[in-house]
Amino acid sequence: MSLSMINAVTPAIAVVIGIAGLIAGIIGGGLLYKLITTKKLDKSKSNAVKIIEEAYAEAKAIKKEAIVESKEESLKLREQTETEVKERRSEIAKLEERLNQREEFIEKKELSMDKRAEQLEEAKKEIDEIKQEIKRGQEENEKIKESIIAQLEKVSKMTSSQAKQELIEAMTENAKKEAGIIIKKIEDEARENGEKKAREIVASAIQKCATDITSEMTVSVVALPNDELKGRIIGREGRNIRAIEAVTGVELIVDDTPESITISSFDPIRREIARLSLEKLIVDGRIHPTRIEEIVEKMTREVDKTIKEAGDKACEQVQIYNLNPELVKVLGRLKYRTSYGQNCLQHSIEVSVIAGLLATELGADVKVAKRGGLLHDIGKALDHEVDGTHVQIGMDLAKKYKESPDVIHCIEAHHFNVEFHSIEAIIVQIADAISSSRPGARRESFESYIKRLQQLEEISNGFKGVEKAFAVQAGREVRIIVKPSEISDNDAMFLAKDIAKKIEEEMQYPGQIKVNVIRESRFSETAK
Repeated sequence: MSLSMINAVTPAIAVVIGIAGLIAGIIGGGLLYKLITTKKLDKSKSNAVKIIEEAYAEAKAIKKEAIVESKEESLKLREQTETEVKERRSEIAKLEERLNQREEFIEKKELSMDKRAEQLEEAKKEIDEIKQEIKRGQEENEKIKESIIAQLEKVSKMTSSQAKQELIEAMTENAKKEAGIIIKKIEDEARENGEKKAREIVASAIQKCATDITSEMTVSVVALPNDELKGRIIGREGRNIRAIEAVTGVELIVDDTPESITISSFDPIRREIARLSLEKLIVDGRIHPTRIEEIVEKMTREVDKTIKEAGDKACEQVQIYNLNPELVKVLGRLKYRTSYGQNCLQHSIEVSVIAGLLATELGADVKVAKRGGLLHDIGKALDHEVDGTHVQIGMDLAKKYKESPDVIHCIEAHHFNVEFHSIEAIIVQIADAISSSRPGARRESFESYIKRLQQLEEISNGFKGVEKAFAVQAGREVRIIVKPSEISDNDAMFLAKDIAKKIEEEMQYPGQIKVNVIRESRFSETAK
């Protein structure tokens, strides 16, 4: 073999030898791993056997200890049970002994009760005998009483029932006289002190309050420069007057009254808007439906502004600055509302001022009194639009705009609809009466005035013993002359109270009515 061939074969042999060596290494490594693994497994098995043996020995020892402990515990329980049994037996023995003693006591008690029953039976017999004796005595007394009554009836010529009735009447009359004297004395003392103090307080309040007396009509009259304007206001086929009435909601009365037109409406604000609109149209000279609508709309805005200003001015005048703006607007509407001819806004201001002054004198809450006085008639601003009394409407408004419960009570109580729960409510009612009853504050129609006077006299004359009744001082006082032979001084006092109560129940009137009962005896003789 040549050298070149040997050189060519040598790498191949080297590869084969390498592969063979690799295989031999793998086989040898596998055998070595198996041998090492086998040794570790044998060692693990021997360790496991050793652990199991140790665990078995330990478990055996634990079991032995548990058996010993259980035996000791059972011995303790047995000893404890025996001790408890002995104690329970001792208690039972004691209970048996007490029971025996109780039985002996009961037997002795029964013997004692038997003896007591025998004694009671004997006492009962004695009581029955005493009752019989008492009954016989009562029968004898009754016979004596009947005999005495018969003798008395024979002497007095009256039966026992008649004598009893006469005695009751005499005692009632005496009690009535004594009660009348006491009541009169108390009333005189209270009136003397109370009227003096009340006059001072009211006089002081009125002196400090100086509001204008205003009186407005329920209809408005618009003056015209000449009667020719009546035709222009009526318009062709009445279109202008119909437009005015439709837009304002009032009724225009065009009659023979020279140079004037009457505006009639139950709503004073509508009437005021119509009056201002007519005056503006007369000055402007352009009177037709379109112009009428423009003027009425403008006057409505002006009246709304006037209402707001009137409410603000009223609040400022009485120094109330935290009133709800919507409530201020409603308050301003009272500027165009009257009651018995008295302007309601001026009346509310006056009541607020007087209530504040009275509250100051009496030490009450001045803020509540003034606020309640200002808002007491606010329901009258909406009584043309909302159903219900002005008191209920006012309460609902005050609740809606979060007024305090004390102010709401002043509103609901100022016409005695509910009982007074605060001194401020009483003050507002008094201030309302002062404002409405002072001279010149209110007026009423001649017919209703005469009717009220007649009703006063009729109510007074309807009572027994009344001789004459006269309504005086414009119906604010009624003087009643009674028959002295039928009405005593005490009866006269009760008669005045009864007449005043009936007037309150049957009549409606502003302010107060004083009832004076006059009893006098006259003796006359003619000198000849």
